[in-house]
Amino acid sequence: MPGIALITGANKGIGLEVVRQLASRGWRVFLTGRSLASVRKAASALGSSVVPVPLDITSRISIEAAFSVVSQAVQHLDVLINNAGILDHDEGSVFELHPQRLRRMFETNTIGALLVTQTFLPLLRKSESGRIINVSSGAGQLSDMGTWAPAYSISKTALNGVTGQFAAALRDSNIAVNSVCPGWVKTDMGGDEAPLSVEQGADTIVWLATEAPQSMTGLFIRDRKPIPW
Repeated sequence: MPGIALITGANKGIGLEVVRQLASRGWRVFLTGRSLASVRKAASALGSSVVPVPLDITSRISIEAAFSVVSQAVQHLDVLINNAGILDHDEGSVFELHPQRLRRMFETNTIGALLVTQTFLPLLRKSESGRIINVSSGAGQLSDMGTWAPAYSISKTALNGVTGQFAAALRDSNIAVNSVCPGWVKTDMGGDEAPLSVEQGADTIVWLATEAPQSMTGLFIRDRKPIPW
């Protein structure tokens, strides 16, 4: 049954593909990104069910403005997908990691998702079966931590912590909360050498939004299956 979703960082890459797939299923989707021009351009070819909304997740003012727009347009939200994220390809090793780089990663990859979730939670509570999906990364797995992109990896580990906290706090509600590892995907972030297409990267996210059991919550998921944290 079609629902209503909001996706951050959805003007390109995996986010845009998730919008496309949900819209093709008849969903109403709020496509968000940092600039009005970018979200309008991305939404222009996807039909009237896709609504462009500017949203900079590093700005509380922007988040609250987006919430005002969405809450005036709909009475509830079924799915929130925290997809927006950043990666510096030239991070180097943890030995030289500058605190400012780590703060920048946390601002978007962790704190942004936290603030967006807090802000849109009232609309999710009005859904009969709300879902929050945080797009994380295998780089953030404590169970298999490597040395690649330390600031990015640490911020994604923390995002998984945000997932766990919300899942526990909402366990007695009608809202499921999960993290997703989409894999290494051909996007601006993933690069041309990545083995997966955006369609493959979006698959588990769309599945969680539409078909996964509502009882599935507090998990880290890849290829539609739970993986270790």
